[in-house]
Amino acid sequence: MGTPANTSDAILARMLALHPKIIDLTLDRMWRLLEALGNPQEKLPPVVHLAGTNGKGSTQAMIRAGLEGRGNQVHAYTSPHLARFHERIRLAGKLIDDSHLSVVLDECWEANDKQNITYFEITTCAALLAFSRTPADYTLLEVGLGGRLDATNVIDAPALTVITPISKDHEQFLGETIAEIAAEKAGILKRGAPCIVGPQSDEAMDVIEQTAARVGAPLIAYGQHWHVYEERGRLVFQDEMGLLDLPLPALTGAHQVQNAGAALAALRHLGGNDAAYEAAMTNVAWPARMQRLKDGPLVKAAAGAEVWLDGGHNAAAGKALAEVIAKLPSQPTHLICGMLNTKDILGYLTPLAQVAETLTAVSIPGESNTLPAEETANAAQKAGLEAAEGANVLEAIQNIVTRSPGDRILICGSLYLAGAVLRENS
Repeated sequence: MGTPANTSDAILARMLALHPKIIDLTLDRMWRLLEALGNPQEKLPPVVHLAGTNGKGSTQAMIRAGLEGRGNQVHAYTSPHLARFHERIRLAGKLIDDSHLSVVLDECWEANDKQNITYFEITTCAALLAFSRTPADYTLLEVGLGGRLDATNVIDAPALTVITPISKDHEQFLGETIAEIAAEKAGILKRGAPCIVGPQSDEAMDVIEQTAARVGAPLIAYGQHWHVYEERGRLVFQDEMGLLDLPLPALTGAHQVQNAGAALAALRHLGGNDAAYEAAMTNVAWPARMQRLKDGPLVKAAAGAEVWLDGGHNAAAGKALAEVIAKLPSQPTHLICGMLNTKDILGYLTPLAQVAETLTAVSIPGESNTLPAEETANAAQKAGLEAAEGANVLEAIQNIVTRSPGDRILICGSLYLAGAVLRENS
């Protein structure tokens, strides 16, 4: 394991100080460090590169479940993590262990030689280094932010790219309009590499089609080349190869049907079989996406009430979450919500106000960019929700069950809050 100073947590803490900004979109520092490391990005198993505003993590999880269901070994990279950094790097199906993570982080630290580089960039280099040294059949890379200048966008010839639905988020980095944001996401398109395109607005689709034509990337688009829908409690997928009749995905919500469609289209292109398609639906697991918490201290504090957890955090996610709640068995729902100060909180809460009884606002523990609970409560009242502030999630749960025993509780608003909840409830 090494000395305490060389554990992965200690190295990660040092890496936070290598750049004054958490986000600084450019690829120059990535190319410099990758060159110093011997260009591990050129030595990966075939890469599937995923971008999009909503659903890319769930879609990646379904593709992975499908590939593993047919016996493939799969690397996967995702962000942010929820409880521990190790969740970001999955080597041939297993989360990276602390010893291996410490080795690649330390190599990246030494090769970087204390030059400016963001935390996400240097840790992405560590993931690519680990992937390059471990045999596998595929590498699934999820974009961190945007696409064009994201640290993952260093693969010259991916086997496949995927763009999930695009909506407004991270406008301060990606642009104010859907067209501007779509241009950033479409930056992952590469000449000759097919791209699976999930459902898009006309504005986003126009930009994706223009970019694809310019770079020479074939599109396999929802509504043109493949279709997916729910029928009689089953998922139906259809493309030029025929029709699939499958169980609904294990992830809850109508939006997961669309994500499943993109995953199935990707698996079709990668030569999937019936075992892969079935596994993609039934074996998928993705924490904090409308996840029912079954045990742990917070569940015990709920005294028999249902406790759900979701990390969606933009207006589109709020709409999707409201649709999920509306389809659950009829029961009063109380929200516990904490958000970052960069998010469109009114856009997120407005649809939820139609399906929830109350909201208890909390600040996200340990997060400097949290929206103060008071501001979250004020926004909830503007959206039409009865709102109060809570000191923390545990206190909020206790107050809800004292006032309304047996009702449904949904903790929501941020992946950072979801991570804190999972750590507290473990």
